[in-house]
Amino acid sequence: MKIFYYLMLFVCFINTGIVEAQNNYPQNYFRNPLNIPMQLAANFGAVRTNHFHMGLDLRTNSRENLPVLAAAEGYVSRIKVERYGFGNAVYITHPNGYTTVYAHLNKYFSKLDEYVKERQYKDEKWEQDITFQPGQFPVEKGQQIALSGNTGGSAGPHLHFEIRDTKTEECLNPLLFGFVIPDNIAPIISGLYWYDRRFSTYEPGANGIAVKKVGNVYTSNLVQVNSPEISLGIKAVDKANQGFNLGIYNAELLMDGKLIYSFKIDKVHYDDTRYINGCIDYTKFIRDKTAIQHLSALPGMKLRNYSLPDLTGIIHLQDENVHTIEIVLKDVKGNTSRLTTKLQLSKTSDKISSTPKTIMASEAKTITTENTEINFSKNAVYDAINFNAYERPDIDPNAVSNTIVLHSPYIPVQDEYTLKIKSNRKLTSTEKDKAVILLDYGSDKNVVKVKWNGDWAEGKFNRLGSAKLLIDNNLPSVSSAWKEGALVNSSSLLLKGTTKAGDIISFRAELDGKWLRFARVKDNFVYIFDEKCPKGSGSHTLKVTTVNTAGNTNTQTFTFQR
Repeated sequence: MKIFYYLMLFVCFINTGIVEAQNNYPQNYFRNPLNIPMQLAANFGAVRTNHFHMGLDLRTNSRENLPVLAAAEGYVSRIKVERYGFGNAVYITHPNGYTTVYAHLNKYFSKLDEYVKERQYKDEKWEQDITFQPGQFPVEKGQQIALSGNTGGSAGPHLHFEIRDTKTEECLNPLLFGFVIPDNIAPIISGLYWYDRRFSTYEPGANGIAVKKVGNVYTSNLVQVNSPEISLGIKAVDKANQGFNLGIYNAELLMDGKLIYSFKIDKVHYDDTRYINGCIDYTKFIRDKTAIQHLSALPGMKLRNYSLPDLTGIIHLQDENVHTIEIVLKDVKGNTSRLTTKLQLSKTSDKISSTPKTIMASEAKTITTENTEINFSKNAVYDAINFNAYERPDIDPNAVSNTIVLHSPYIPVQDEYTLKIKSNRKLTSTEKDKAVILLDYGSDKNVVKVKWNGDWAEGKFNRLGSAKLLIDNNLPSVSSAWKEGALVNSSSLLLKGTTKAGDIISFRAELDGKWLRFARVKDNFVYIFDEKCPKGSGSHTLKVTTVNTAGNTNTQTFTFQR
């Protein structure tokens, strides 16, 4: 009897973290939004470029058009139709204070789909963000609300599913609501890193430590560091039983048996999701695609409900004694991994010093070059940066400034900064009207229309890289996938959009003089034939007008038979 008592006490103890995490959320209130077993391709809080993953990605067996079901009774309170992001999405508000979100859909249920289509034709606009009253589209638990798809910023067929607090609009970890997803696999640790914190995690950066697994515990050789003030980072993934790499839910850092840092990813507001860049080694993530999560608080990381405010994770080594480090990682199910190692201060190296161009967290800063001014807000950076800005000649014939090097694309910023550039010659009013700033940050480019403030061309950006001022007189265009005047037997019309700098920011199609609903799919525009252009309706004229970032407008005409 006594053995049974201690056994039950042990079971209660190891499950305490699970109960504490879940006791504020209703269990089994929400059902699986698919008719197939829930399998995760991504979990809540997984590391993404410039954001946390804010829900669950549910596998649809690499197929589209699976029935998507309401997770509980409620009403459709909102829908979105957008090129990137969620693509086609449905929001359902429930009477218990939560809202569920279903994204990357192909099609809404028939009545809702008809309503959205009517609204699009009325507004003569494909992109929509519509809110509804409780009595317009009520739904029952398990009712089909849509078909799954691959729309928006999706890289493959799946269903993105979120649970939000209706009042605060915070996204909550759906795995805390009792969904049945088999998982008995503990997080997998593959790397440990230390950072000199006397100046910044960015300089000199990560120092790798080899990790090995001995039995059920991860360990490393004695870690000797050359700074009396350091922090640690961990490279690890979690896995459910289906085998996809998932994000870490909970981490704790202990030194000599004392807790000095912890984080837990229970809820995140979309206003805060960019703070992921202050929770990871951004340089390693962008440059090497390696996700290392800091086990410390960066001074400019202000994410709410993530870590305890009194635990900074900064390790102060005031002696050359050997200290014990333990890192504990847990998933929502309570599966646990531990890494133990020894840490010792060796000979102390020189400290990196600040410069006149150092940007500190929580301090606004203006940095200038001969023809440039860069204005950072007090919330711009997560850690100190010895900012390096300079100009170099640019050979692009459309450039009317030098190239402005803005430190490095491997260092993140939180708030948008204002970039001001002076042109290298006097511009006409027509040239000023077609001026854009192009920012190249390595993996992609961002082009913004210039706002003129006297002789300064202004633009706002939230990435670093290399910028220049351009005059863009090039017309945007679309090209058809059919021959002019040909009979089109396919189920849709496809137009591919191109523009030299920036993006096509406006697209309007008219069929025989009336607006026609084309969907935006990445750089393509797609019209699926419907009653507006039935089969056998003869010859048609399609007029397409496009506008690019610089404001250049182009009108093209195409003909086809149906």
